[in-house]
Amino acid sequence: MTIKSKKTSVRKRSAKTSKPERTKILCVSHMEDADGISSAALIKQAFGGDTILVDYPGMIDALKDLRNDEKLKKLFICDLGLNKENSECFVDILTELRKKSISITYIDHHNVDSKIITKLKKIKVKLIHDASECTSVLVYDAFKKKLSEHSIFIAVCGAITDYMENKPIASKLLQIYDRQFALINATVLTYNIVGHQRKQDIDYLYYLVDELAESKFPHDIPNAYAIAQIQVGKLAEIISKVKASMKISKNLGYMEVVDSGASGAANFVLGFSGKDVAITYKERVDKGIYAVSVRGSASCKTHLGKLVSIVSSELGGSGGGHDRACGAVVPKDKIRKFVSEINSRLSK
Repeated sequence: MTIKSKKTSVRKRSAKTSKPERTKILCVSHMEDADGISSAALIKQAFGGDTILVDYPGMIDALKDLRNDEKLKKLFICDLGLNKENSECFVDILTELRKKSISITYIDHHNVDSKIITKLKKIKVKLIHDASECTSVLVYDAFKKKLSEHSIFIAVCGAITDYMENKPIASKLLQIYDRQFALINATVLTYNIVGHQRKQDIDYLYYLVDELAESKFPHDIPNAYAIAQIQVGKLAEIISKVKASMKISKNLGYMEVVDSGASGAANFVLGFSGKDVAITYKERVDKGIYAVSVRGSASCKTHLGKLVSIVSSELGGSGGGHDRACGAVVPKDKIRKFVSEINSRLSK
């Protein structure tokens, strides 16, 4: 009996030691703009590890997959805003991960409900949140002691392309560089990102993260200017299409986009319509939804991110974002209702 007992205890100890050690560092970041790509690059430079790039609708699925990752030790989530539809699920997944003693840092600048902030703090998620700066600037400011001097420029690119270079921290960082030098690099980076949003192109986005993490300027990345030039040409073609196809309601201009990204056309609709709000939308046939971009002028008094979150949720979709730049996904048969409701509520 004694011998059997010893063998059993040996088996139990070996079972414990056979459990894989948690060593993996991972950053899940936004794939659709320079702020998300720059944030991922800064995390990689500061901590190493791997990167997962996702769009807003893909965030929850990506986080769900991490529940079975037995090596995950430290998780960073960057530039992925929450909305009414996904915030509770977001908290539930992070709660499950925290029970496994996984360190989680959530860095973002989108509007977050105060109740969600309280729940995240309760489960001891490290929250770095400030709506007055872009995410990449928040990443830089939090971890600058671990970053190279070049990391300042990466953060500046994120701020410029998120129209937040005039914010308190970002404006000081931008002063370090010649403004035109920074603007052209941020623009080149943005067009390289925009030109690689198809599923088959995502490896290029990971390549950009790696290049920026290695302290490369966007203009030093091979073929970056050529890729940007192609995107500029495509945008130029959109101008005539916007003038011919956009429609104007009382409070906004809107347009369905067929052969380009919805976000690229939104600013043109905003300008040519003469309205304070523009909505552009593109059908994602494989998912039965419309991807929607919403932009507001400097004169827009409504927080569009909050409004879009409410309306898209009521129609069975989801969305949100900044006060003058945000997006949504809306069921295909509800897109006209979405535009109508936004137009109506802007009057109120």
